[in-house]
This record gives sequence, C-alpha cells and structure tokens, in this order.
Amino acid sequence: MTQRRAFLTATAGTGLLAASGLAIGQAPIKAGFVYVSPIGDAGWTFQHDTGRKQMEQALKGKVETRFIESVKEGADAERVIRELAQSGHQIIFATSFGYMNYMERVSKQFPKTAFVHATGYKMGPNMGIYNGRFYEARYLTGIVAGHMSRSNVLGYVAAFPIPEVLQGINAFTRGARSVNPKIEVRVIWVNSWYDPGKEGDAANTLLSQGADVVTHHTDSTAVVQAAEKAGKYAIGYHSDMSKYGAKAHLTAATHHWGDYYTRTMNEVIAGTWKPGSVWGGHKEGMIKLAPINPAVPANVRSTITKLEADLTAGSFHPFTGPVIDQDGKERVAAGKVMSDEELGKMDYYVEGVASRLPKK
Repeated sequence: MTQRRAFLTATAGTGLLAASGLAIGQAPIKAGFVYVSPIGDAGWTFQHDTGRKQMEQALKGKVETRFIESVKEGADAERVIRELAQSGHQIIFATSFGYMNYMERVSKQFPKTAFVHATGYKMGPNMGIYNGRFYEARYLTGIVAGHMSRSNVLGYVAAFPIPEVLQGINAFTRGARSVNPKIEVRVIWVNSWYDPGKEGDAANTLLSQGADVVTHHTDSTAVVQAAEKAGKYAIGYHSDMSKYGAKAHLTAATHHWGDYYTRTMNEVIAGTWKPGSVWGGHKEGMIKLAPINPAVPANVRSTITKLEADLTAGSFHPFTGPVIDQDGKERVAAGKVMSDEELGKMDYYVEGVASRLPKK
C-alpha cells in the first residue's frame, strides 16, 4: 500500500459491455459502493456518499444503491466486493486506492458485472477507473496559505506516499511559494487514510515546529480541529470543514462526484457503459474550493477567482515548468507542462518541501 503507484490515464478499447454480456437487467439497477472510512459529516467518504445520494435522487426509481462503510484495504475489501457482485449488483464502485488489486481479482470472476475503481490505475474488460485532479485546488489553497503564513512554515499531514498524495503536496508547495518564496513545507506521514488520533498528533507536532497553517491528505477533520484549538490556520480537504474550525478554516480543496455517478449510471441503464479512465478537475466540476474565510484579503480572493477561471478554461496548469525537485534537478523545463503520464509517476518532492520522502 505504501509503494508509490502510477495513475495512468489510459482509455479502454474493449467495446461496449452491453454488447459483450453485461448484465443490465430490469430497473432499478443495483449499484454498490465500498467506503474505506465512516461516512460522518465531512471528508473523503462523506463526499462520495453525497455524490451517491445526488445520483439516486436524479434517477429516482431507476437505481437502487447499497453502501458499506469502514472497509479495510485488504482481504476484507475483496470479500465485500465479491458479496456485492454475488448479490446481483450490476455495478460496483470501490472508493479507495488500496481496493484496486482486490477489485481487479473479483472483476475477472464476474465478467457480466461492471466494476469502477477510484484513484487507481488498473483496468480490464469490465473494470474502469476514475479520479479527480486534486492538485488543481491544492495549488490554489497553497496561495492562500502562503499569503496567510507569518512563520513561513506550513505543515502537511499525509496518508501514503503515492503519486496522488505527492501531487497535492507539491502543488500546495508551488502555490505557496508563488506568492512567498521563503515558504517551506514540512510533511508528516501517518500511514493511514483515516486515523483521527494519528492525524491530530501529527498536526500538533507540525504546529509545535512553527507551522502556522496546516493541511492534510487524510480523511478526518482532526487537523482542522487541532489548528482551531491552537489558534492557528488550517486548509481543509475533501469537503468544507469550516464547522470544525470557524476561525482556523481558511478554505478547502473539495471533491464532487454526483454528476460523475449520475452520468455513469445513465450509461449503465442505457447499455452504453464501457470501462474507461476519467480524471476530472475544475473544468469537469469535480474539483472546487470551499468558501474562503473573510480573514483572507480581498486581493488574494481575487487572484484565486481568476485562477479558478483559468483552470476551468484549461489555460493554467499548476505544474507548468520550470519544475525543480528538492535536490535541484529540473523535472519540467520552463514553458513546458507536466504530462498526465509524468504526474502519474510522481515520486519526489519539489523545492520548498523541507522533509525527506520515506525510503521505499
């Protein structure tokens, strides 16, 4: 799980599954969702469940959903995915990176069922992938953090050193240093997607080391709560977490899955679904910023508004060169834009990150 993996934006050439035996069946279509953490009222799983509900509301009478939360990444995930397939769910969404190999295995055993995996890179005749360009909003939140920091130290609580997480750390750092070149980012890895105790402890450690703005790529609200208690600032992730730190919460990088789930289910209902790769950002409405705290100056908010429009239009990319890693090596030349393939293989920190990557 801790090995760095690549998110590859491949396209499937397997043809329509309806034509090759996908079990469409009669309405309502049964869709299963597998969640890695509790739903709660904020965070990664909460956002996916909000998307599920949006889809179910949009397709009333046509879809019947079932979700299973707090499923560990391991043999238990394989059991849950298989049970959903055995119980007649025509499509199954697995919403955590560590489910990938288990979903792939089950998909081969149920060729008439559609399987879709979030954040992974493996595909098959009846298995597709989807993800969000989280790094886009991370760059914007870095700008906010860079403007608001007085210590020039930002803290980042991270789950696992896979490309998706490294993209976020590096984009956040580049955004911050675009407005304050003195910024350094310190990272603590907790080796868990959801562990409020570890996340809170890591945030408190970073705060004690001088960070006056902290953020996270983990599922709980613990980092925001730690910042609120310490009288410092925080950037939320996955969803708007301002209710857990009204003063601390500057904004959040948020993910929106409802339109994607609705579109996918419409394809299943119509018999046109085929396994593919979706990687959506601001342009597709899958990535957005939460409302910005009034403490952030108006000129900063104006800068963010403009960059959001540029991201939506495709005229700005957070990894436009030069991109230099923390050892001084040029990864992307000036004027060039990092490709999706390069993003999918990211295994380094950019300049400005003070911590060192864990050894493989």
